[in-house]
Amino acid sequence: MRHSCDPLSGPFQVPRYNSGKQFEEDRRIRILLVEDDDEIAKRLVEGLSATGFAVERAENGVDGFHMGTDDTFDAVILDLGLPEMEGIDVLKRWRSAGNSTPVLVLTARGTWSEKVDGLNAGADDYISKPFHVPEVAARLRALIRRASGHTASAISFRDITLDLGSGSVTRGGAPVEMTARELRMLNYFMHRLGRIIPQSELVEHLYALDESRESNTIEVYVSRLRRKLGADLITTVRGLGYRMG
Repeated sequence: MRHSCDPLSGPFQVPRYNSGKQFEEDRRIRILLVEDDDEIAKRLVEGLSATGFAVERAENGVDGFHMGTDDTFDAVILDLGLPEMEGIDVLKRWRSAGNSTPVLVLTARGTWSEKVDGLNAGADDYISKPFHVPEVAARLRALIRRASGHTASAISFRDITLDLGSGSVTRGGAPVEMTARELRMLNYFMHRLGRIIPQSELVEHLYALDESRESNTIEVYVSRLRRKLGADLITTVRGLGYRMG
């Protein structure tokens, strides 16, 4: 997608890309994929979606830069060899603007110096082509855990423990049955303890792109979490959103 105006100035309409089918069995972690190769992108979108990620794609560096700037993602997969703006320049601009979203650099470039350049520009990790999708998924989860201050596969708050690998929840050591969307919401809150989260942000992370989104359903899921895990677990901050912790 090319734009006649200066790609880095003036108003910009953020494009949306279909992330494919929703998989109810896992939490949705939002990933921005910046990759111009259609075959590689298709493989990553399908493979990562099947393991529970919600993937949005940008096909060039300019679109990727704006999507990563104007929207919120849990992590980014960034190719270095991009049209319109090199991946290394996208990364440098994000970091200079204070964007600390974890970035996994994806490159076919085999020299160690280019990998070092990517890491020095602010990349959190890299993986070379050809790659295995399960390894990409594992690296993304590790990056997100580190960025959230959680290095273990399970996180806890009060007497509640969420196992990030199995998606199981316990309260006081006893298992708690939860639906897929309840798990997604709990996961999102527990990675952002103490922060006020607007209702619109919860809607973005709770639903896949191709689903109808209704903000009033957020109140329903918050109510369910309170009922299962404690009435005072999530605080409503009137006019602003919700907070856990």
